[in-house]
Amino acid sequence: MIYNPEYECMETGARQRLQLARLKNLVETLYEKVPFYHKKMDEMGVKSSDIHSLADIKRLPFTTKDDLRDNYPRGFLVAPPDRIVEVHMSSGTTGKPVVDEYTQNDIDIWRECMARTMSAAGCTSRDIVQNCYGYGLFTGGPGAHYGAMTIGAEVLPMSSGNTARQLMVMQDFGSTMLTCTPSYALYMAEEAAEAGIDLHKLPISKGCFGAEAWSENMRKEIESRYGMKAYDIYGLTEITGPGVAFECEAQDGLHVNEDLFYPEIINPETGEPLPFGEKGELVFTTLTKDGTPLLRYRTRDITCIIPEPCSCGRTTMRVHRLFGRTDDMLIIRGVNVFPSQIENALIEIEGTEPQYVIVVNRGESHLDEVELQVEVKKELFSDETRGLEQLRKKIENVMKSKLQIGVKVKLVEPKTIERSIGKAKRVIDNRQI
Repeated sequence: MIYNPEYECMETGARQRLQLARLKNLVETLYEKVPFYHKKMDEMGVKSSDIHSLADIKRLPFTTKDDLRDNYPRGFLVAPPDRIVEVHMSSGTTGKPVVDEYTQNDIDIWRECMARTMSAAGCTSRDIVQNCYGYGLFTGGPGAHYGAMTIGAEVLPMSSGNTARQLMVMQDFGSTMLTCTPSYALYMAEEAAEAGIDLHKLPISKGCFGAEAWSENMRKEIESRYGMKAYDIYGLTEITGPGVAFECEAQDGLHVNEDLFYPEIINPETGEPLPFGEKGELVFTTLTKDGTPLLRYRTRDITCIIPEPCSCGRTTMRVHRLFGRTDDMLIIRGVNVFPSQIENALIEIEGTEPQYVIVVNRGESHLDEVELQVEVKKELFSDETRGLEQLRKKIENVMKSKLQIGVKVKLVEPKTIERSIGKAKRVIDNRQI
């Protein structure tokens, strides 16, 4: 269902004129009110009057996560503090957190974004949405909550964790839609199977999953275990939270809310814009934010723009589902490897669970050594060592073929690998220790 046809199906030329007008206004505001941008634009010799077309955006400075951390807590605030009604921020586990501050207008726009997102996944006022994203300073829980309420759906604000209770509520209240990270959706499915709960007999029929990169094969696994349609959604704290882009019923790329966020794909090494269809780093400019608007924010996410029109009728630009992140990418013996590549290959191998950890060490010969720990299905993990050895060799051969590097595979018992109620930790890189 298309929530807002006026903007989601807007004629391309009209949308571009709207984007340009909003971009000019944004550049002028940021130059006047944010010292960071004032200094950057002066150094680059650019001002709002130099922006004559959307292509001129490449003349403007980038913003990075380090810039946000260096100006913590309120160096990017544009609106007066008394207009701020809500604050969210990242966990800050690797340094100062990044902060997003919202005016009431920002909250209203966020609600609109998530209403579009969840409507595209089939959510209506008749749905019961079990929201298992985290609440608090994390944007996932509040974002999905706002979107469901805007549509008029009933919301169960479960937050993450306490899986036994999640499954009880799912059964007792007849949840029809699930929102959480894809890895937690799989964990819930595992726990349901352990408890003898047949998810296919429950009314849950769809879900919006995001906050971490996940593969097409992981989608198939979730859909198979629940008997649902699993939709990818995209967002990040720095831009507004979830709702920046979303999948429609075609499940063929994520529609960007272009009237609100301007996307670019750049070469992550040179910063130069890349043409449609070419894989690179995703960059966003917030076109309407009042609290903490950002110019050309480098997301570190790797994707590409899909140029073909979508069968759903929306005219908004689509980006491919994420291939990974520049900071998740492993360079092993000169080869670029993304965890999603390993995940995609594993799910196709019968006998394995979609749970794995990649451990990278520096060997005595100073070469990179990779160990892939993979969970095996319960029925296969027995005293039948011959079958396990055949499976181990099969995985190693598949990985060699897919990744072009040798990987040592270690098969482990079911539920050996630590589960996460938030984003799954897939890589342990000991080369930096």
